[in-house]
Amino acid sequence: MAQQKKIPLRRCIGCGEHFAKSELVRLVRSPEGEISLDFTGKRPGRGAYLCKKAACLRAARKSRRAEASLACAIPAEVYAALEAELS
Repeated sequence: MAQQKKIPLRRCIGCGEHFAKSELVRLVRSPEGEISLDFTGKRPGRGAYLCKKAACLRAARKSRRAEASLACAIPAEVYAALEAELS
């Protein structure tokens, strides 16, 4: 019997639900301190995951969970890019 491949799960910082890593958008703080969006999931640095729902983005922004996860302030441009990507 063939063994099934394990699917990595990550938790959305907006709603707290677990999803497959490929279904989420990753926010990354690079080693240099730059915040960016990572759609491949392979950029180096500290990451936080958000599902592709606008309500989750609003919840994460309001409660500052993204700042807590990445341990730094997140610029408004990153939130604007996320809003544009999710709409």
